[in-house]
Amino acid sequence: MTAAAATVAAGSLILTGCSNSGSGDGGADTESSYDLTNSQGELRGEGASSQQKAMEQFGVAYSSAVPGATLAYNATGSGAGQKQFIANQVDFGGSDSALDEEQAAAAAERCGGNDAWHLPMVVGPVAVAYNLEGVDDLNLSVDTVAKIFKGEIRNWNDGAIAAENEGVDLPDEPIDVLYRAEESGTSDNFQSFLKTATDGEWETEGKTFPTNVGSGAQGSSGVADQVKATDGSITYVESGFATANDLGIANIDFGAGPTELNAETVNKALAEVSFSGEGNNLVVDSEALYAMKEEGAYPLALTTYEIVCSAGYDEETAGQVKDFLHTILDNQNEQLEEAGYIPLSGSFKEKLETAVDALQ
Repeated sequence: MTAAAATVAAGSLILTGCSNSGSGDGGADTESSYDLTNSQGELRGEGASSQQKAMEQFGVAYSSAVPGATLAYNATGSGAGQKQFIANQVDFGGSDSALDEEQAAAAAERCGGNDAWHLPMVVGPVAVAYNLEGVDDLNLSVDTVAKIFKGEIRNWNDGAIAAENEGVDLPDEPIDVLYRAEESGTSDNFQSFLKTATDGEWETEGKTFPTNVGSGAQGSSGVADQVKATDGSITYVESGFATANDLGIANIDFGAGPTELNAETVNKALAEVSFSGEGNNLVVDSEALYAMKEEGAYPLALTTYEIVCSAGYDEETAGQVKDFLHTILDNQNEQLEEAGYIPLSGSFKEKLETAVDALQ
């Protein structure tokens, strides 16, 4: 086990001692709704940093639900998580994107000839977050968002923003755009969203954000901290970082009116999600999600997968994986939402339950 993984595991053990039982107060659920195998030992995962805070909470809940079981999750990034899973160095990989065809074939070999499944267990909405003194409520259409981040709209009292915010006193100040300086899954998804949701307003894609407008900061915490310190600034960031820094979060008009970012609106979008994977391989059709214009739905959400073997683990590991995933499903609660994630519900959660139950 790596030192970083050991640190996470140890942190989970320490936190378990002071966790709250039951979900009513937002704490970990200690009595499972599912039939657990109670397989003990350390479960190893690695990958996306976007779900690190969620994994810390789920690790506590897992140790509470299954005494003698611990989680060691190493948040080294999606690419590393994919590679380590395929190399059979960890029991599951966390990733903001699905394996490609070549990787999927290698993963199936690692899983003893069985398919690897993508299970979108953690959903973190992306906020268009801002700091603008005197403006507590801001509406932005997707086209306006694109024009701001490409530098075509440079002032807060621009006519396009004013038209979408009648009655709001917008200051005559320049817009300070902040973006992720390093390669980022959030940048990748945000650009994919802009390209899909706008009619030709956005052209670039990938993990590297264009550097010709604004300035960069390192990591989600870096852009959020910089926006907090800079009046007139705006960024894209996972909502948990925006709320933790008390930043304004824009209501986005995806085509059916301004929509607030909250658990209800994100789950409404998730209820309409289609999947490009087959059967219980729940690869989200992100293009269809980002193109959604359903009234009251907020589709700008990052779905993070736990990549697991559908079969092929030894008996003990299979039990650990299944127990841990059931624990995640059992802890879609207020505490998770406070950390910036969306508690899953409805048909989206039901599909995950079916898939986890089918693991062998």
